[in-house]
Amino acid sequence: MQFAVNTQRIDPYKNFKFRLVWNGKIIAGVSKVSGLKRTTEVVSNRDGGDLSTKRHSPGVSTFEAITLERGITHDHEFEEWANKVYSVEGDAGVSLKDFRKDIVLELYNLQGVKVISWQVFRAWVSEYTAVPELDANANGIAFESIVLQNEGFQRDEAVQEVAET
Repeated sequence: MQFAVNTQRIDPYKNFKFRLVWNGKIIAGVSKVSGLKRTTEVVSNRDGGDLSTKRHSPGVSTFEAITLERGITHDHEFEEWANKVYSVEGDAGVSLKDFRKDIVLELYNLQGVKVISWQVFRAWVSEYTAVPELDANANGIAFESIVLQNEGFQRDEAVQEVAET
């Protein structure tokens, strides 16, 4: 059964209603978050006396970088975090103390109720786009973006399905 509480529901949740939280604060304006993806390497081996078939077992897991995009505003959250690992002042301006953050990605239903949440661990900014390509002939939003390296994620089991009205 897809939905234990809302048994009449047949549609999965939409992907356009979400929030991003770090330092206990909702980060405003985030319009796009790339997927959370884990890949586990396959370790192959074969005993000399076995048939000509390899055996497979799980190896090291890696987590794909997460890209966040939002329209450019006067909020400096993306830039301040990105500047933790780079400074025009040189190495002395880099902050090794707090460049990693645990972040939370929250998914909401159409009524604005949080339905699923994921915790992302030890994320840090490896790429920062302060200004996108600008085009006077285009009609669009100027987006800034950051790319986050991370060391894993897990679903927050405390967030349970609630009855929809």
